Amino acid sequence: MIAGLGNPGEEYYLTRHNAGADYVSQLCHKNALSLKKDKQINGSYAEISTEQYRLIFIIPSTYMNESGLCISKSKKFFNLETDQILIAHDELDLPPSEIRLKESGGHGGHNGLRNIIDHLQGDNSFKRLRIGIGKPKKGKDVISYVLKKASNREREELNLKLFDYHDLGEQIILNGWQKTVMKYHTSEEEEKDEP
Repeated sequence: MIAGLGNPGEEYYLTRHNAGADYVSQLCHKNALSLKKDKQINGSYAEISTEQYRLIFIIPSTYMNESGLCISKSKKFFNLETDQILIAHDELDLPPSEIRLKESGGHGGHNGLRNIIDHLQGDNSFKRLRIGIGKPKKGKDVISYVLKKASNREREELNLKLFDYHDLGEQIILNGWQKTVMKYHTSEEEEKDEP
């Protein structure tokens, strides 16, 4: 299951904080899927089933700080283990458009992740796709920074980077987590080394 975090409503569309939800929307668009709202999970979902795998895409309908409700309900509804869940979220500690995979860990001050860990009774073994949004300039307010839209150029760069992650779910299921991480992170290091 790949869940993308964000805030619902038109005013939050394409804001930095919605990077995770925007990524899941891209995945659905790429696969010609429509997200269906479901009250049982407090969110919207779409799925792909093939002979080799089943992939579920989720966007919570709650606000970011209450994301855990949808994730815990979806886990039960789709009968998943926590380590079968990948959360895509914005990350202040990474430069804009830098993307990193992470196996598990704490919430790092991210309220959406904090709420998910709370709802999963402290189980933090879900995987993460950390989408870099950078930090505001010194002295600027973090909340207004994350709730603003990035510049067109920044968004274009991010969309190009996210395009490389469009088959992430399939890669993890078919090749395993470690191989997938190596594939993505090695190719990124090689890109950085190029003149």
